[in-house]
Amino acid sequence: MKRKAKTLLVIALVGVVGMAFRVSWNALRDIATAIGADPTAARLYAFVVDGLMALALVATLVLTKASDRKFALRVLAAYTVASLVLNYVHGLVPDLHGGSVGPGRLADLGKVGWLLVLLATSLPVGSIYFGSDLVAKVLHHRPEPTLNAEETAETESNRSMSDLGESADEPPAPVAEPAPLPAPAPVELPAADRSAPAGAAVPAESPRPRRSTGRVPEAARTTRPKRTPAELLDEARSATADWSDEELTAERIRKAVHTSAEKARGLRDALRAERAEAPAAEPEAVAA
Repeated sequence: MKRKAKTLLVIALVGVVGMAFRVSWNALRDIATAIGADPTAARLYAFVVDGLMALALVATLVLTKASDRKFALRVLAAYTVASLVLNYVHGLVPDLHGGSVGPGRLADLGKVGWLLVLLATSLPVGSIYFGSDLVAKVLHHRPEPTLNAEETAETESNRSMSDLGESADEPPAPVAEPAPLPAPAPVELPAADRSAPAGAAVPAESPRPRRSTGRVPEAARTTRPKRTPAELLDEARSATADWSDEELTAERIRKAVHTSAEKARGLRDALRAERAEAPAAEPEAVAA
């Protein structure tokens, strides 16, 4: 329903309720006069009864908790029945019309009159109690979410399954064949490389030009003199003279002589080969 239609519906409802209140207002005023209310209180009596009915109706629409809505509906039903009874009595007793019956004359009707007086006098007190309770429930009301996380996930899952079912009924879309790749352009060798044999791999040049880092300053260069392989082997031999075969590892040699890992592995192999040849040379010396 559009917003304009909703607005017209609410206005029509308010108009009907207002006219119904005006019709009931005379009956309730005369009843209030008959139980001893002054003219001002008699005019306000209709607002006490029918006004609480309107408040209970609004609370029923606002509250979402089941117990609170049931309470508001019970208040609405009780005051509707009470207003109906008082309007019925007002139409049944012509002497009540126009407030001609003096205060306390309802008691002349016997037990029925006493019940009517009890009902008419208890409605204002009940309006105070039930009206305050309804207003408190509305003010402390916290609207609950319509869907929790599980229901939302289930809804999304069902929607996905329905989408999959619909897509399964449709024929699959044709798959386009991939376009052939263009042939690579021939690479022209420079004049210096034209003498290379046919079929030799030509390294591809990097599209990014190499950036020269410049010459390393003398202060940044290491002061350690370069050692020849023989000097490095002698240094490693003297450093590992008292090591066992298990301790003769490349990592320990690298730390002892301060060299690279690759050279340390070469030194380790050379030292192990020397130690393997040493026991074989000793028996020959003894035999000689």
